[in-house]
Amino acid sequence: MPAAQESESVSLEQAVQMALERHPDIAKALAGAELLQGKIREVRSQALPDVAVNVNGLRLRDPSLLNASGLDKFPKELRDALVPEGVNLFDYHIRVRQPLYTAGKVGTALKLASVEAEGSQIDVDRARQDLALQVVKAFYGLLWAERYQQLMVQTLEQKQRHAEMARTRFRHGVATEVDVLRSEVAVANARTDLVRAENAVRQARALLNFYLVRPTDFPTRALGDFDQKDWQEWSLEELAQEAVRRRPDLHRLRIAERSAAVQLDLARAESRMRADLEAAYGISSRFLENLANSKYARWTVSVNLTLPVFDGFRRSGLVWQATAAQRAARLEREKAEQQVRLALQQGLDELRAAQETIAAARANVREAERVLEMMENNYRHGAATTLDVADAQTALLVARTNLLRGLHDYSIARANLRWAAGRTPWE
Repeated sequence: MPAAQESESVSLEQAVQMALERHPDIAKALAGAELLQGKIREVRSQALPDVAVNVNGLRLRDPSLLNASGLDKFPKELRDALVPEGVNLFDYHIRVRQPLYTAGKVGTALKLASVEAEGSQIDVDRARQDLALQVVKAFYGLLWAERYQQLMVQTLEQKQRHAEMARTRFRHGVATEVDVLRSEVAVANARTDLVRAENAVRQARALLNFYLVRPTDFPTRALGDFDQKDWQEWSLEELAQEAVRRRPDLHRLRIAERSAAVQLDLARAESRMRADLEAAYGISSRFLENLANSKYARWTVSVNLTLPVFDGFRRSGLVWQATAAQRAARLEREKAEQQVRLALQQGLDELRAAQETIAAARANVREAERVLEMMENNYRHGAATTLDVADAQTALLVARTNLLRGLHDYSIARANLRWAAGRTPWE
């Protein structure tokens, strides 16, 4: 569907699905999986026959007979008659090569291909999960920017009402010019804050549009609310076990560890004997008209045995490398598992902090709203100054901003925690 015909408002689930269908990172991961499938097919070819058809045309003059060691003993008349002439030689044949015994080398290569085949889809799953997390963050970033812009609009209207009240009181002689100037400066500052908030909306919208593969200036709006569901699973051990089972990157590292073990077996097989069958059948003749005559048929069948003896320690070097690679793969997996535990612990801490921030901010908002209402009433009756009202307005703005930031941080922390546990970042 063209971008101009799409709905401007998108929910979180819709945004994730659109990104998974369109974003180049997924297409890139799928292309990588196809590339791996091609390599797997290449490895499997080692166990199958190699068949080729060869056609040759040759013209040569060969003086080999004149260079024979006993030719001088022949009569001179015979030697003079032995004059080499150029001849044609035409040949076509089909050749077949087939490994008979490779000491497990081909079988090990096929096993390696099978192991790597498991990882091809896992790489795609990992790309999908990573992209989904980025979309969730961009969605909540736009939602926060839109809500913050609304908050700045409300703050500006609030300050404008107070400025009008100050001018009215000044006209009636119950307020000073300083009160009017202070309120007007507050309005100007609020307009500046609103401009910054509008710019933040544009930037957040452009980022989400990037993931949705929309024009960066498309008027996308976030539909929905922050994720405020309570988190019930606080056991680090249970989350870590779930992450080990479900996270694609850990699964990929386990496959890499198995692959390194198979690579070691493959390196060891380089030092063993192998047997290959080679056969060929064709026609060879000096004249083109004889190329369909079976009388000129030529065929060969051979079995070749190869036993490596010394190659300058190349094979031992391969084994050495494979052993080190296996150890590195194991250490990388162990490191990743520890990093996952750390990410889960940090995620739980961030979730707790966000919950406490939300609870405190909600209480502060209620109190700040009450204080502002009281200050405005007091100012209306001459019992408070413009500075008192400005302080109350600032306190309410800070409280509302903290609440909005807490809701955003809680949603992001929850998405990060779900991602760290191997789940989808959204519900």
